[in-house]
Amino acid sequence: MAESVREELSALAAIFCGPHEWEVLSCSETDGTVFRIHTKAEGFMDADIPLELVFHLPVNYPSCLPGISVNSEQLTRAQCVTVKEKLLEQAESLLSEPMVHELVLWIQQNLRHILNQPETGSGNAKCTFSTSTTVDDGLWITLLHLDHMRAKTKYVKTVEKWASDLRLTGRLMFMGKMILILLQGDRNDLKEYLILQKTSKVDVDSSGKKCKEKMISVLFETKVQTEHKRFLAFEVKEYSALDELQKEFETAGLKKLFSEFVLALVK
Repeated sequence: MAESVREELSALAAIFCGPHEWEVLSCSETDGTVFRIHTKAEGFMDADIPLELVFHLPVNYPSCLPGISVNSEQLTRAQCVTVKEKLLEQAESLLSEPMVHELVLWIQQNLRHILNQPETGSGNAKCTFSTSTTVDDGLWITLLHLDHMRAKTKYVKTVEKWASDLRLTGRLMFMGKMILILLQGDRNDLKEYLILQKTSKVDVDSSGKKCKEKMISVLFETKVQTEHKRFLAFEVKEYSALDELQKEFETAGLKKLFSEFVLALVK
């Protein structure tokens, strides 16, 4: 972790020192740091609106944008998406310097104006921002590996819902004990998916209690190349043999990805 990021996290912990205001969710030398901030911002009629902001700082942050997830019991999903997109737009002007506190201050001062925009309350809010400026233009693809699923039916439904909400396509693939998630879409949406995957109680532990996913790894992430197939939907598929799984990857133009990353899981 860069010293500037370490200092930023320390400062944020000191600023958001109230009960439940600050929580580090994960910290890794390879995946970066994910943390949650609970704050309030002025909304309609000068009423305070509670906001849950989850930030994912990749290892090369602040040279790249953070992943951001926005949730609030008083905002619709479309409004949360709009707020997230506006935060990312603002973050672009702050690249190369610590920005999280600046972003929190900015949303506290501007939430009311964002919510007053006509498109924010419409059911088509997501479509309005589907072509907004992102970390990188074009589609990205990522391959995730899960260690296990205890509550498989519920887990699968949750993954399908997240993929649908974030407009991601791809495959949830089962082959024996191997579980892979191949996702394709906007890079910011892929980042938000990872935040949801790591911060939500999506499975159960050995005693049956709900728990967060701690055994997930990102095997691969890249911009979609010309030889890669564009997935039209997100599908759940089961394979009885390795050659069936290999054929799925080869059909998608991902033969090299299969050889380098998937075969290593079998050995």
